[in-house]
Amino acid sequence: MGTSARPADGAVTLAELREFASFPSATQRYIRRSLDIGLHRRDAMKLWSRDMVEAASIRAQARIYGRLDEIKMRVPDDSGLDQVEPFMAPLVTVSAFDLGQDRLVSFSAYRFLYERLLGAGARPWLPGAFCAAASLPHLHPDKRRALLQSISEAAATAAGWSNREPTFYPEWVEKVDLSKAN
Repeated sequence: MGTSARPADGAVTLAELREFASFPSATQRYIRRSLDIGLHRRDAMKLWSRDMVEAASIRAQARIYGRLDEIKMRVPDDSGLDQVEPFMAPLVTVSAFDLGQDRLVSFSAYRFLYERLLGAGARPWLPGAFCAAASLPHLHPDKRRALLQSISEAAATAAGWSNREPTFYPEWVEKVDLSKAN
C-alpha cells in the first residue's frame, strides 16, 4: 500500500508546483517570504529585506504572524459555532494583513499560503476567512472587488475538503551564474 501512495504524492506535489508557478512573481516571492516568517525557517529580514520599507513590512508581518501558533491550536474539528470565534477572529486579522500587502492577488494564492501556514485542517475555514478579510474597509474598493471575484463558486460552496497535507513548500533559491557553470 505504501508504494501505491508514492505516485499519488508525486502527482500532488507536481500539481502544487504548477499552481505556485501560475502565480505572479511578486506573489511567489511573498509566499516564500511568508513561509519563512510563519514557519520560522530562516532569518526573513536578512534574506528578504531589500530596503527600509520592506524591512518595516517584514517586522510587522512577524509581529502579526506571532498569532499563527495560537490559530493552529484553535482550528475547529467540526462546525460547532462555539469554536469558530476564537479561531476565525485572529485568522481574519492575520488574513487582512496579508491581503493588505497587495501581493496575494487571488483566493488561490491565499489558500496556497494558508494551507501551508496552518495545515489541511484549516482548509474548510479558508473561504470564509478570505471573504471576511477581503471585504474589510482597509482595502481599496477595486481591490476588494478583485479579491472577492477571485474565489470560485466551487471553492466558496464546497461540500467537502481534502485532509491531505500540502507537500510542496516553496523556498528561497540562490541565483546561479550559468556563465561560470561551464
